[in-house]
Amino acid sequence: QVQLVESGGGLVQAGGSLKLSCIASGRIFSAMAWYRQAPGNQREVVAEMTAGDRINYADSVKGRFTLSREKAKSSLYLQMNSLKPEDSAVYYCHATWAASGRIDESWGQGTRVTVSS
Repeated sequence: QVQLVESGGGLVQAGGSLKLSCIASGRIFSAMAWYRQAPGNQREVVAEMTAGDRINYADSVKGRFTLSREKAKSSLYLQMNSLKPEDSAVYYCHATWAASGRIDESWGQGTRVTVSS
């Protein structure tokens, strides 16, 4: 059974830092990503590591957020620096893998990040 467990969210002042962790179990994943969803907004990708280990960032977080992954442990991390109030959202870990000729996916339960001005 696949499980993704996020941690590391919290309340921080603007300009501060947080590090999110996603500990996955159940299998090795081909691609992993962090998404976020603010109230009233659609869920959006923040940073992703593709199956080819390429890292992509949303324009809004480039230069401030750093994605890293321990592939053997299926763990994913997001170091968030210079946080802004607009970064406030629930952050979700997402993983995909190939199985039986299709792509499966799983989501974590989310961890809330609140950035005060």
